[in-house]
Amino acid sequence: MRLLIAGGAGYVGTRLVPALRERGYDVEVADHLWFGNHLPPDIPIRRGELFDLSEEDLRGVDQLIFLAGLSNDPMAEFSPAKNFVANGALPAYLAFIAKRAGVKRLIYASSCSVYGYTEDQLYTEDDPVTCAYPYGISKLQGERAALQLQDDSFSVIALRQGTVCGWSPRMRFDLIVNTMVKSALTTGTITVNNPSIWRPLLDIRDDVAAFTRAVQAGRKLSGVFNVASGNFTVGQVADLVKEELERETGQRVRLDIRNVQDFRNYKVSCERAAVELGFQPQYSVKDMVAEVMAHRGEYGDMEQDEYYNIRVFTKLGAAERDPAAARRD
Repeated sequence: MRLLIAGGAGYVGTRLVPALRERGYDVEVADHLWFGNHLPPDIPIRRGELFDLSEEDLRGVDQLIFLAGLSNDPMAEFSPAKNFVANGALPAYLAFIAKRAGVKRLIYASSCSVYGYTEDQLYTEDDPVTCAYPYGISKLQGERAALQLQDDSFSVIALRQGTVCGWSPRMRFDLIVNTMVKSALTTGTITVNNPSIWRPLLDIRDDVAAFTRAVQAGRKLSGVFNVASGNFTVGQVADLVKEELERETGQRVRLDIRNVQDFRNYKVSCERAAVELGFQPQYSVKDMVAEVMAHRGEYGDMEQDEYYNIRVFTKLGAAERDPAAARRD
């Protein structure tokens, strides 16, 4: 089976692409390479603007996995216009030309951020979505545009991912567990802005498993699926990270608990993914911490801009406005 991974050189893609190849799939990546290239050297990459992909480029591809777009609220709020183009219009365009090219399935990396703010309810894929912020709105637009094209010959699977955490060769320290580990290691303190807020978290290895199950699903299966390793309050995550870090390092970690209002609060049910995709998460918050710590010697300065998507994105924006200044930097 031939797979094209749009955005496959990012945080998730650098774990997913090698895993799919190990399973015998013929994998190719299309990516801007905003965050560099941390893929194995023999992975073929089409570098450039994804809107430049044509119907002809997708002929012979069996499944298209969309990992591209802007990946979090800070990036979306920095440039709402680019956010709606990248997360809404781009997957719509790629789904349209993929179907015309004879691609059999599109797998769309969506987000549990579409749920916005919920109170004391485990949300399923059939519950209403309430997000009023650019990132969640745009991810929902991408979902609905792709699903609009679904029929018996073109399957569309949208994976609403919890916040992905853990180690990747294209490492990020702007994700909740990874951020807490970095903060504990560099300052000895974990700051918790609001301990009562709920979040579904997803170990990156469970995320790879979810995409693999989607690739392997029956050819007529389509729909939206929540995927997470579990639901946790932010305070609970901090306690788990603190406990694991103290066990690993023998050093005391302090918690700085605050009460900052947050309009994002949601927890989800993954029962549909278990029943229809066979998705069974295997990893805990402590497993995420342990894997990040296992690669501790690779990071160097954990405040480097390359570890933070919004910093890279901000620099790219500056380069577009003044290429000469960007070269001087």
